[in-house]
Amino acid sequence: MAFAQDGKTTVKYPTAHAVSHSLRELPIDVFGVRDVEAPEPKPLPLRSHGVLAPVRPDLVLQQEIRPNVAATKGVDFDGTGAQGSAPSDVNLAVGPNHIVQTVNVRLAVYNKFGTLLSGPTNLTTFFAPLGGNCAAGASDPIVNYDRLADRWVISDIGFLNTFSECVGVSKTSDPTGAYTLYAFSFGTTLNDYPKLGVWPTATNSAYLVTYNLFLNGQIFNGSDLCGFDRTKMLAGNASAAQICKSTPNTEGGYLPSDLDGPTPPADGTPGLFVDWQNNNPGQLLLRKLALNFAAGTATLSAATSISVANSALACGNGGTCVPQKGTTQLLDTLGDRLMYRMGYRKFADHERLVINHAVDNGGRVAVRWYELLDLSGAVRVNQQGTFAPDTTHRWMASAAMDKANDIAIGYSASSSIINPAIRFTGRVPSDPAGTLQTEASILEGAGSQTNLSRWGDYTALQVDPSDDCTFWYTNQYEKVNGSFNWSSHIGSFVFSNCGAGGTTVTLSTTKLSFSKTVIGVTSKPKIVTWTNTGTVTLNISSIVASGDFAISNNTCGATVSPGASCTVSVTFKPTTKGLRQGNLTFSDNAPGSPQVVALVGTGTAIKLTPSSLNLGTVTVGNSSSPQTITVTNVSNATVTFTSIGIAGLNPADFSVSSNTCGLTLAGGASCTLGIRFKPTVTGIRKATLQVKDDGGGSPQTAALNGTGA
Repeated sequence: MAFAQDGKTTVKYPTAHAVSHSLRELPIDVFGVRDVEAPEPKPLPLRSHGVLAPVRPDLVLQQEIRPNVAATKGVDFDGTGAQGSAPSDVNLAVGPNHIVQTVNVRLAVYNKFGTLLSGPTNLTTFFAPLGGNCAAGASDPIVNYDRLADRWVISDIGFLNTFSECVGVSKTSDPTGAYTLYAFSFGTTLNDYPKLGVWPTATNSAYLVTYNLFLNGQIFNGSDLCGFDRTKMLAGNASAAQICKSTPNTEGGYLPSDLDGPTPPADGTPGLFVDWQNNNPGQLLLRKLALNFAAGTATLSAATSISVANSALACGNGGTCVPQKGTTQLLDTLGDRLMYRMGYRKFADHERLVINHAVDNGGRVAVRWYELLDLSGAVRVNQQGTFAPDTTHRWMASAAMDKANDIAIGYSASSSIINPAIRFTGRVPSDPAGTLQTEASILEGAGSQTNLSRWGDYTALQVDPSDDCTFWYTNQYEKVNGSFNWSSHIGSFVFSNCGAGGTTVTLSTTKLSFSKTVIGVTSKPKIVTWTNTGTVTLNISSIVASGDFAISNNTCGATVSPGASCTVSVTFKPTTKGLRQGNLTFSDNAPGSPQVVALVGTGTAIKLTPSSLNLGTVTVGNSSSPQTITVTNVSNATVTFTSIGIAGLNPADFSVSSNTCGLTLAGGASCTLGIRFKPTVTGIRKATLQVKDDGGGSPQTAALNGTGA
């Protein structure tokens, strides 16, 4: 195995290294598997405390009912659903123009209006070039967007007879493109429940990762707190190392710090890792990992104890007890660990992060959350609270913070009288400490899960890097009662005090579809109307078209008054045959910026000239003189014809009288078709010439008209 070991420091090098195909070119996972339950996260040491420790009152239980959450819901859409695997392991990352979602065991790329751009792709197909474990099995996927590098990181556990960590780093900012792939072996030790975070310090920058280690997949052996060499991974270097430090087997379930916002941690700031160590008395542990990739060394600090309020474990032991409507099947809480993720934000004079886990409160499962300050210095708890406003159970949460210090938490909600739902709450800085506002719903499920207790395992709440205000949350739900049939959903919302506040943008459309167009020819323009539906003047910083699309006219200035509109005209000029895609992107100071309009068109290599013929008036039973249609291959590649014929309303009245085209047409070449008209009855007669080929956008057509007399 490729590693060197010094005490409890482990340095690993890739056991496999490869480059993937472009994600958009990989086959769509249509068939999946049949009713396969992914390996269950192994219990952590905390699970015993619910039995051994006496229950003490929850001193931070929120008693006050706050106003409705001061956030406006935005775009929401269904993500990737079950394909015979459970639980969902649902996760997402958000970039300037894209959302990448991973689930068990697939990944997909969307734009911010929910248009599917790539996938769903099976993770074993994505990692197949690595071979071995990464091509054989997939579990526990995580996706991160590295904002400062404008790259994407996708990872999972690969397994067959042994275990590996499989990592893909995009080669460009395009998440549908190619990725550099790495495999790191863990041998017979299960690297369970991995969680990744982006830590872009100026030197020794890392992709931080945590694992719960189980010898032979069974015996808990502590946690590994690790860092991948981010600099080498971004460069595609095959020697990118992973350096790990191990904890005692009394500690498990650590989360790594994961950067939100544009400001990186100060250079030299070690990677930060937090664990929920004890519920009664309440205790978090903080460890710091200083990495030196050049020397192949790491230093792990002693555990710093952070006192928090006492709690009782969800379900009494951190296990299964959440009821659902219409079934006796209870759902698991994974209430023995912190829930993904640990969003870290660097301000000018301090650091903040938010974390959460499930607790019990009078027999109902509730969300306990913490805001911690200055973890790399003198760490302290700024506020904490338990959110349990009624008898509904709330669990499987994810928390994050925007640039205005608003905190948001998304989670599952269920009870004996409702199906599992997707909801969120949050707070603004002026709210009383330790309180959250009254929740809102993203989606109320219409079904419950049967014959299976596993639910989620984790979810993800991320902050949009485009405005640092918009939250995106993904979780699972059921459309109908059943097992291995979960669906996932992605929803967005923004607090009114973040960003532009009173500005809101409405687009006349979220997608422009262009007619089939000959390569090198510019289409007629299509128009998008952009309206400021808010109450304050809105500033537009840029409007950009990508791909084979161009802006032909733009009436939008640098500012747009409330209630005013402007238009952007877009044309399509394909550079090659087949489906062509791009985006029209409006960047402004409104929540949810940028606004993106999907652009779609098809390029064809074959041009028919003219595009219509009028063969005149001809006596019934007689034939017209032939007229010629020229067929031109405007591309550099040979085009193969599969058929040339007449279709449409009156195909018997028209015929191809001559054909110089043959079976193929070389790039840049032309051929001709002679068309005759022989009416069978009087009156206007119509048909269509169809040229079927592999030149893109087949068939190519020309309208045929004539009048029988």
